[in-house]
Amino acid sequence: MTRLIAACLTVICLALPLRAQTEALDPLVEALALDDILEIMRQEGLQYGEELRDEMFPGRGGDAWTATVAGIYDGARMQQVMRAQMAEDLAGTDLAPLLEFFGAGVGARAVSLEVTARRALLDKGMTEASYDALAEMRARDDPRLELLGRFVQANDLLESNVVGALNANYAFYLGLVDGGAFPFEVTEDQIVADVWSQEAQIRLETEQWLYSYLAMAYAPLSDADLEAYISISETPEGQALNRALFEAFDVLFRRISRELGVAAARQIAGEDI
Repeated sequence: MTRLIAACLTVICLALPLRAQTEALDPLVEALALDDILEIMRQEGLQYGEELRDEMFPGRGGDAWTATVAGIYDGARMQQVMRAQMAEDLAGTDLAPLLEFFGAGVGARAVSLEVTARRALLDKGMTEASYDALAEMRARDDPRLELLGRFVQANDLLESNVVGALNANYAFYLGLVDGGAFPFEVTEDQIVADVWSQEAQIRLETEQWLYSYLAMAYAPLSDADLEAYISISETPEGQALNRALFEAFDVLFRRISRELGVAAARQIAGEDI
């Protein structure tokens, strides 16, 4: 019994610092409107679930599939995973400069514009319009593109998003295998080769979406505003935040993708989900 109590106390003692770190992160999470972004990502996930059904098992699944996807993209769980991972990765980072920037002025306005643009892109018509607008900017060699390129580079947005997409696809493939989607053996080498073969297309699509989104979101910002955003992104604190965000999103969407793969495999096999 004494050993059991000691073990429980150890778990509690380990959990308390993590809770404290998570709570300390709350003001920054609020300033970044992370919960709003996650809610939009949840809606994107529900849309993707419908697309997945139409592609992999059209006309099947019904309400059960919709409920399964909604459970996988559970908003509360998404927030919990993000906060826990960010708290771990940002332990020891001075959050004050980040709170100062994103809590007011240019930073707060930029966050608001990011959320508004991301929500607008839930409409496929808006997505196509943003692609057209980007094509026009490229055709006239708009100088804003150079500034957006520096922003992308400062935040490692292209590479990190490509890696995240590849990781998510790999996790989805593993889920399909674990769920018994294939009536034959699929090796690790085959999975890696298949996922890696998608890299060029993913990079192309990611770059187009990324630049069209940023161009639309930051259109109301002046060049000086964007310069200020780039400057905070290049600081040690800004780099730490960027790494923490991408690590947290990677952890979250690898988990979601694997669960989607398992659920899709069971649906393909005709099992109840």
